[in-house]
Amino acid sequence: MTFSTRILTNGPEQTRNIGRAIGESAQAGDVFLLVGALGAGKTCLTQGIAEGLGVSGYVRSPTFVLTTQYEGRLRLYHLDLYRIDAPLEAWDLGLDEQLFGEGVCVVEWADRASDIFPGESLWVSLDHVGRGDERMLEFSDWPERFEPVLSRLANSLPMSDAITETEA
Repeated sequence: MTFSTRILTNGPEQTRNIGRAIGESAQAGDVFLLVGALGAGKTCLTQGIAEGLGVSGYVRSPTFVLTTQYEGRLRLYHLDLYRIDAPLEAWDLGLDEQLFGEGVCVVEWADRASDIFPGESLWVSLDHVGRGDERMLEFSDWPERFEPVLSRLANSLPMSDAITETEA
């Protein structure tokens, strides 16, 4: 059985707010794997996760440096795999500490190296909806360790936001 939760956001601030709720509930060792087209909101969601972890300062996409880290309640490792060509290139970055350490790891463009990530990761798919700032965030088949994160997320959103759970 597969299941998913989908959340429709109406702009960047709401996407960041979802990230903030995720960051507030994040635990040491959490790995968040983000996928979606250019401009789908991956960095915006990451900025919210950073805020929720208590990171101060501006969080930008590490597209050209591939990885950055920030200090907060837990260390945040922010990776961007857009510029890699093969999963082994990502592994050659020395991701052991980021993926299996005591911090929180957020990986943009994770689908470029999907085979290297731990099974206990939360995949988040982001997509454009229509022509405006709306985005659809989909959380699918999450490991049990992320139940508290997703519960807090569901409880933090106003009832007017679209949250749907489906099973297939």
